[in-house]
Amino acid sequence: MTLRLPSLSFRPRKVLGVNIDERFLDHRRRSTSLGGISAALLALGLFEYHLIRQHVFHWELLAIGLTMVVVKLSAMAWYHFTD
Repeated sequence: MTLRLPSLSFRPRKVLGVNIDERFLDHRRRSTSLGGISAALLALGLFEYHLIRQHVFHWELLAIGLTMVVVKLSAMAWYHFTD
């Protein structure tokens, strides 16, 4: 475990009277990303389960999973080329 010191640009922001710093924003970004990936994997896993076990296509699960994958990859490409 490494200790991260705040950078010189460390400036807490006030939101609704509460100090919000960069660490909070970074943790929120990471948790949101993890939640999106987990939901996409769950939707695709349920689609595959219904397909293999019950031989039924649930297109809404496939659409949700693929939409999340496309949005995640598009955002990664956008940040890569505009950064």
